[in-house]
Amino acid sequence: MSAPARSPQELHDTIAGGIGESPLRPDGTLKVRGEFAYSSDLWHEDMLWGATLRSPHPHARIVRLDVSRALAQPGVHAVLTHEDVPGENVYGLKFQDTPALAADLVRYQGEPIAILAADHPEIARQALKEIVVEYDVLEPITDPERAAHDDTLPKLHPGGNLVRHQRIVKGDPAATADVVVSGVYEIGMQDQAFLGPESGLAVPAEDGGVDLYLATQWLHVDQRQTAKALGLPLEKVRLTLSGVGGAFGGREDLSMQIHSCMLALRTGRPVKMSYNRLESFFGHVHRHPAKMYYEHGATRDGKLVYVRAKLYFDGGAYASKTPVVVGNGTTLSVGPYDVPNAHIEGWGVYTNNPTCGAMRGLGAVQPTYAYESQMDKLAAALDMDPAELRIRNALSEGSTVVTGQVVDFPAPVAELVQRVRDLPLPPEPTGARDIRELPGGASNTTHGEGVVRGVGYGVTIKNISYAEGLDDYSTARVRLEVLGGEPVAMVHTAAAEVGQGLVTLQQQIARTELGVTRVSVHPADTSVGDAGSSSASRQTYVTGGAVRNACRAVAEAVCARLGIASEGMTLTGGKVVAADGEVVADLAELLGDTAIEETREFHHRPTYPLDPETGQGDAHVQYGFSAHRAVVDVDLELGLVKVVQLDCAQDVGKAMNPDAVVAQIQGGSAQGLGLAVMEEILVQDGKVRNPSFTDYLIPTILDMPPMRVDVLERPDPHAPYGVRGVGEPPTISATPAIANAIRAATGLELLRVPIRPEHITGV
Repeated sequence: MSAPARSPQELHDTIAGGIGESPLRPDGTLKVRGEFAYSSDLWHEDMLWGATLRSPHPHARIVRLDVSRALAQPGVHAVLTHEDVPGENVYGLKFQDTPALAADLVRYQGEPIAILAADHPEIARQALKEIVVEYDVLEPITDPERAAHDDTLPKLHPGGNLVRHQRIVKGDPAATADVVVSGVYEIGMQDQAFLGPESGLAVPAEDGGVDLYLATQWLHVDQRQTAKALGLPLEKVRLTLSGVGGAFGGREDLSMQIHSCMLALRTGRPVKMSYNRLESFFGHVHRHPAKMYYEHGATRDGKLVYVRAKLYFDGGAYASKTPVVVGNGTTLSVGPYDVPNAHIEGWGVYTNNPTCGAMRGLGAVQPTYAYESQMDKLAAALDMDPAELRIRNALSEGSTVVTGQVVDFPAPVAELVQRVRDLPLPPEPTGARDIRELPGGASNTTHGEGVVRGVGYGVTIKNISYAEGLDDYSTARVRLEVLGGEPVAMVHTAAAEVGQGLVTLQQQIARTELGVTRVSVHPADTSVGDAGSSSASRQTYVTGGAVRNACRAVAEAVCARLGIASEGMTLTGGKVVAADGEVVADLAELLGDTAIEETREFHHRPTYPLDPETGQGDAHVQYGFSAHRAVVDVDLELGLVKVVQLDCAQDVGKAMNPDAVVAQIQGGSAQGLGLAVMEEILVQDGKVRNPSFTDYLIPTILDMPPMRVDVLERPDPHAPYGVRGVGEPPTISATPAIANAIRAATGLELLRVPIRPEHITGV
């Protein structure tokens, strides 16, 4: 595309709210004032309420299922089981292994067995108690390492208990080194903890299909899986995005989609389903817990020689994104470092623990915690500054990663570490201290006695967008017309706004490319082409690219209507402007009562599957990098931790919306802090022990410390506008920075996160 010819940097100087600025989010004011409509606010005059009966056991055979008493309850309109699934009773993101409703076996606590629709949510909840289920309770499989290797265990699925095994071999797998450190690290099961519960409204249509309004991350994959279960063609299952109250990966898998549509089609009435917090904990996937064995070897002057690692990821009952977690986990297993020799193995397995899938930082959070713990251990063995060790081994443009792929875009890892290291530290405490600034805070547990301070670093590498040969693309439709006497653009994609600011970004791109002030964004739905998931830090890259392409196609069509070549022409200020600044035409006059509409796709550069034996290959299209430095105070007597300061330096390629970039880094850092010191779903014998926000702790504003954010812009020449995904890296590098700071303060090894008080006190 040759028009517009002026660069985005030049254009945004003249177009208010364009690329590089931070315009007001169209949803921002409504959300701050509590007036934004989320999916749980959906309403229809004659709607019914859906509810789900779930298994109390992590592993059991269903011996008997009787719904007759529930169906006989006043106000109950339908009770459905696996026998009522009209299409195929199986779905899945990667493997088709998950039943819409359990037939004869339940594989995790909370698995759906039956659904019903009633006049009122309380009637629905009470009717669930009338469903009779008899179980033959089985011993749950809960140890992922044993599930990977013990063939005597019962097979949870026909193919066994292994979801994916991946080996990575680079250089000499038997290399030796002068200095060797090793460790075994564990990471607990983290929840996405989005505030908006799973919810949606299914409305039966006159054509025998169904319209579903819901909160999700990927409309088209939901459409495909739901249509298959309903036995309907895609065009009869239409999805529209409603307000999404957070996602972070937890809305990639199905929850109430098939169930609400089944009930709506059976009753002929709209059906709303909205989980409460307890059900939400059982109704979505979580972050994979992992156990990781690491060994690092280095020269005496601190150059890495080899890394050997074994990583075990607990996928729970069904595959979900476990294959991707294993792929990411192994390909990113040595971090943003130049490692000439490596032997890595990763396993993702089925167990009877809760199903685990996508969560922010997919597959990178676990190994980053382990290898960054190792880097601090290696620095101590070498008597070297931890930041200097990282700088000495940092990847750079032209480096080769563990899969043999050459980094052919900027990789300023050393600069990020240097920048975050050089930021001012908080002053050392002296004299009497405000208890609100101490571990324990207003609880008045200490006045400073027994409190020690530590500083730690965390650095990460995270792949951006889909990988390993998947054709990753997005679609955008852009319409330019005159409304109220001025040209107005409308952007239509299926990309999910999940709070990250994508709606604003689409407006910014259209303003920049088309030179108009007014841009509307059509509600995301499945009437336009697939945009993929709002995950993998990919939407700015991929949907941004699609919107750019569609806008440029509109600009070309404008020039074609004028009968002129698009070369050198720019749309700006509602005018068509030549390269010499001459105004060629007024857009409003040119368009009149007509419109120009174009639909385009954007596909990123191809990636390739890994070699099945060596794990070598160009698996990823782009990497994101970030570095954190954490400062903590630790009360050694009580094991309480206060994160005093958490600073971050991150390369974003191009800050399309600077305020949104900083907000993503701050929000991601908060989730990383949560994993470091408090967030964990506690599972015992396959059962969740803390399915509530009373017992599952997440950081509040009082837990978040001051942050300095240093944003680098090193454009990726292969990406639209040079962008680099932003949302995931800060979540990943924050956790090990805090853990390393706690180790520095206490001198303890601390091989597991989250780090709880008893890990510090020993009791």
